[in-house]
Amino acid sequence: MTRVSVDEARELWLHADDEELMRLAQEVRGRYHDPDRATYMVMRIINYTNVCVAQCDYCAFYVLPNQNGGYVLSREDVFAKIDDLLEVGGDLVAFNGGFNPKLPLDYYCDLFASVRERYGDRIEFYALTVAEFVFLADRAGLSYADAAARLRDAGVHWVTGGGSEILTEDFRARHAKWKYTVRDYFDAQRAIVESGMRTTATMVIGFDETLDERLEHLQRTRDFQDETRGLFSFLCWTYKPYGTAFGGREISGHEYQRHIALSRIFLDNVKHIRTSVLTQNEEAFRALDFGADDFDLPIEDEVTQKAGARIDLDLEGLLAIPRSLGYTVEYRRAERPAEVVGS
Repeated sequence: MTRVSVDEARELWLHADDEELMRLAQEVRGRYHDPDRATYMVMRIINYTNVCVAQCDYCAFYVLPNQNGGYVLSREDVFAKIDDLLEVGGDLVAFNGGFNPKLPLDYYCDLFASVRERYGDRIEFYALTVAEFVFLADRAGLSYADAAARLRDAGVHWVTGGGSEILTEDFRARHAKWKYTVRDYFDAQRAIVESGMRTTATMVIGFDETLDERLEHLQRTRDFQDETRGLFSFLCWTYKPYGTAFGGREISGHEYQRHIALSRIFLDNVKHIRTSVLTQNEEAFRALDFGADDFDLPIEDEVTQKAGARIDLDLEGLLAIPRSLGYTVEYRRAERPAEVVGS
């Protein structure tokens, strides 16, 4: 199968039945992975602060500075959460919080250096999202390249692609006008890759985005990967509307699975397509038939839990589901970028 265009992707979404989408997605998946094998991780998202000035209308997590309920976790709290993760066999931590104007770049560098010193290679961590990185660089008055170098020198290997939601300017104007532009996002992510760190692609669907906006997001992601080859994976999850200013309703698991298939077909240059157990629960595993090859089992994420996500801590019970679908599931450790291996 040759690379599909945006117009061809639109036609597939509108007119292809599930069987055709599954067949085409499995064809692309098969270029990278055994058809009956899936990989997974056990991870914890540590929400180090809930103070944020972005005011995105789809977020139920944040509080503004000086409002009641705001917090910043102590280093001891962070270590305790990591220790709990190790106890259940996990080894990936993702830090995710908000645009907290009281936390300078030095705070993050010191925190991440202390995590690296304490745990070494026993864990890997995704330090921040691209969105938070943009905010920190701006607050510090640094170029993206210089801010990336500061984090890299503090022991950071990964800055995840979180905060992308839907990468169109119209979407951002409707829902996150204080956040950053699409150009900012990709300029920052390019600097992260050029620094020697790695990153990922993310997407959230189920707001009020149009099909054209979804396709624009996928096109921008594929173009970026063509240019940089810096994206390890693509993770799509679904919007949780509960407790948010925007509200709305959740999309169906079936729509999510079809979108995973379309993403797998379109993003032919990204090795891993990840399905979201965090927001889809048991329905997430059906996306393996639609082209996904990887997933994580999260034990905490306050951001999505505040908006209605349900976390199941019966990890063996969850793993029984993809096995019942005919997949061999294997645990994988978070990979270090080649540039820092041995450093």
